[in-house]
Amino acid sequence: MPGVLPKEAGARPVASGHRAKPRWYLPVVLWVDVVVTAVSVHLVFDTAREPHPARSALVAALAWTAVQAVRRRYGRAELGESRGALPVLHDWLILLGALAVLGVITRYTPELPTALAALAPSAVCTLISRRRIHRHLTEARRAAQVVDRVLVVGEPGALDDTVRRLASSTDHPCAVVGTVVVGDGTPVDGTPADRLDFGADGAAGRRLVDTARRHRADLVLLAPGARLTGDRLRELCWALHDAGLPVALTPGLVETSVKRLKAYSIAGLTLLRIEPPLDGGAQAALKAATDRCAAALGLLLLSPLLVLLTAAIRLDSRGPALYRQQRVGRDQETFTMWKFRSMVIDADRRMAELQARNEHDGLMFKMRRDPRVTRVGRVLRRTSLDELPQLFNVLRGDMSMIGPRPPLPEEVASYDATAMRRLRVKPGMTGLWQVSGRSDLSWDETIQLDLHYVDNWSLSSDLDVMSRTLRAVVDGRGAY
Repeated sequence: MPGVLPKEAGARPVASGHRAKPRWYLPVVLWVDVVVTAVSVHLVFDTAREPHPARSALVAALAWTAVQAVRRRYGRAELGESRGALPVLHDWLILLGALAVLGVITRYTPELPTALAALAPSAVCTLISRRRIHRHLTEARRAAQVVDRVLVVGEPGALDDTVRRLASSTDHPCAVVGTVVVGDGTPVDGTPADRLDFGADGAAGRRLVDTARRHRADLVLLAPGARLTGDRLRELCWALHDAGLPVALTPGLVETSVKRLKAYSIAGLTLLRIEPPLDGGAQAALKAATDRCAAALGLLLLSPLLVLLTAAIRLDSRGPALYRQQRVGRDQETFTMWKFRSMVIDADRRMAELQARNEHDGLMFKMRRDPRVTRVGRVLRRTSLDELPQLFNVLRGDMSMIGPRPPLPEEVASYDATAMRRLRVKPGMTGLWQVSGRSDLSWDETIQLDLHYVDNWSLSSDLDVMSRTLRAVVDGRGAY
């Protein structure tokens, strides 16, 4: 399984945690931040005939690196972990504020357009360098490098679930090198595991330390259960910490953003308060207003392109340019969704004969080489231009710019209670499913992404998804 390393002798060696990140990460990001900022400010200020371009370039470069150092962007644990545009934008806005204050103090404030033009390359190049390093780190982790060696401890049920989730993706730094079963039972996958019993001798902690050292674990992950109670957890934590081994605890929560969690203590108990998902309020109202304004602006600006695409579809194949279909929206309300037609006009009738060739493992029907797709339709799907008419749905309020994929009524008829929760918000033109692989995702992965969005959405997360959508559209991965 990905993310799980074999315990047999001769298994591939694994580097040790964040310390094993390539040493060139930090010099590269520092070089980009300093050189790009200094060169950009110097060139723009010199061209605009602002006074002291060299001095301004030096101050801007130092300020940009200082802001990111204070925000801990250069720490080993942080390097390569983020690819989002929002952290860079946040840092850049702090830079503008800091330089504005400095300008007031020194009584030197350049023209705002000049300052923005000089500093914009800093944010752009920083974002590009961070994404390059993130991609390199992701590829290394897929090869089980630059990871933390994790020993998972728990009862069979909780242990199996933890290991399975860690193995389901490779975009995190944890690689399971061993498991320790508390009490009776065997892991579901049947793999050999160490055992831990709490006897009267009080040596369970020492035995766990020996096991962790034998596996050369960088982290011991505890999955509590009926036999791994508070006192026993404390005993194990004491022993592991006294031995200098880091400890982590999984509370069993899934798809819950850490932003919704708050730790506090009552009567010696450590509690996690889980904030409810955003539903209504100022952010929801702002999201609705932003959706409709963005849709109206998009329709206005893209109207010439919409006309050209309409003509191309009509000339390529017989039938209307627009295709409408019943979809299910928020709270199971059905609506008519509009798309540019990318298939022949009798595509719905021909789906039954193609059902046996479905390449998707869930309720959705997907084929990489669907014979019903027209020549223009292949281009539309590859570039996601077939989705543009959904701007009318967003303008009407049936859909949002960001949200889960809008399902078909026959799909919803087969939903279980878990999948039904994805209908608590409006479906979107784009979302986590699109920027994460679209049709290449399994059904379980699609549901997992949708549930994560439903329970943890915010305006900042919507902005991050929107910034990643353009790259997903250009890449075209999973679009067919």
